[in-house]
Amino acid sequence: MKRLTGKIFLTTVFSLFTVSSINAQTPSDSAKAAESNALKIYLDCDRCDDDYIRTEITFVNYVRDRKAAQVHALITTQETGSGGTEFTLTFIGQFNQAGMSDTLKYNSKQTDTQDEIRQGLARVIKMGLLRYVAKTPQAEQISITYKKPAATKAVIDKWNYWVFALNLNSFLNGEKSANFVSLHGSLSANRVTPAWKINVSLNGNYNESNFDLGDRTISSFSRSKSFRSLVVKSLGERWSAGFSGRVFSSTFNNTTLGLAAAPAVEYNFYKYSESTRRQLRFLYEMVYNFYRYDEETIYDKTSENLLSQELSITLDAKQPWGSVETSLVGSTYFHDFDKNRVELFSELSLRLFKGVSLRLFGQIARIHDQLSLPKGGAAPEEILLQRRQFETQYSYFASIGLSYTFGSIYNNVVNPRFGN
Repeated sequence: MKRLTGKIFLTTVFSLFTVSSINAQTPSDSAKAAESNALKIYLDCDRCDDDYIRTEITFVNYVRDRKAAQVHALITTQETGSGGTEFTLTFIGQFNQAGMSDTLKYNSKQTDTQDEIRQGLARVIKMGLLRYVAKTPQAEQISITYKKPAATKAVIDKWNYWVFALNLNSFLNGEKSANFVSLHGSLSANRVTPAWKINVSLNGNYNESNFDLGDRTISSFSRSKSFRSLVVKSLGERWSAGFSGRVFSSTFNNTTLGLAAAPAVEYNFYKYSESTRRQLRFLYEMVYNFYRYDEETIYDKTSENLLSQELSITLDAKQPWGSVETSLVGSTYFHDFDKNRVELFSELSLRLFKGVSLRLFGQIARIHDQLSLPKGGAAPEEILLQRRQFETQYSYFASIGLSYTFGSIYNNVVNPRFGN
């Protein structure tokens, strides 16, 4: 009898555990979110709080592959003149929603908190999805509210679009036999309007490393200061003209005083109004340079006046197939065309096919313009700690990555336990 009672008890416990497990694996919201008639969207955004959006916008299905989505929500960003962020939301209809596309914008302020930004962005995403959700059964459950704004007075900007920023940063790291300190400070003033762009900044950096080797101590430091200015005038949808200036000093570059003044002109193959999605810019600069060196250079110079030129071509695009950012920059000095530099930087993220993405990132430079190299060379510790520039003819770095994701296409569930 006792054996029979124990067997019944174990069977009952096992049955309850099985039912609980089944219920835990199929929560009601997960089942609801996975309904085939709910709108399937692919959220393509690098600066979004995905978990927050999923918990706030629950009337759609979130899928992990754009090719499985009825709506591809592509969200791109760029900085505004006041230091905030402009979000451009492009909704691209697919399958039964094909042919329906829309673009909305959301602007956050520099003073907005992360919570305020994600609330505002979620509100605009909801508005963009309404026209697509209207074709689904979920439309019957949607209600629209409107808050009538209070009467407002015309806004007067007492700062006349000027934005100022002060930054002070420090970093300390150490142990018994080594320590490192880094200090950085900057002050900037910016004014951005449709017709003009003005940037002025003052920067300072100090880095120091100390190593106790027992019988001796090795110390190394570097410091730099710079003042930069940029003034750009808009000349229509594709042309701009401007002037940049710089005053600087740098122990890394063996420069006590450096001056650079550069008039420039830029042409954008695409309209500037499309800049959050695509740009192809050609920028040409003519530069006057003055250098006064800490130490005599390998060319027997303690100071010199030079004229140089620079041409850069930049492609920056974010499309449904992925994103690409590539810059090709070439420069040369007029007194000796053999003193030149060519640099290529590229970052490519490409969605090859369902679930498979390729990412390429790299830079390569051909260097023949190191005019400031000191005749005395650099100490080994300065080279190893990158405290002093050393002679080279090229530099490069590269990264290649491939990812493949498979399984369930739905990713509606948010579970914050134990973090991410």
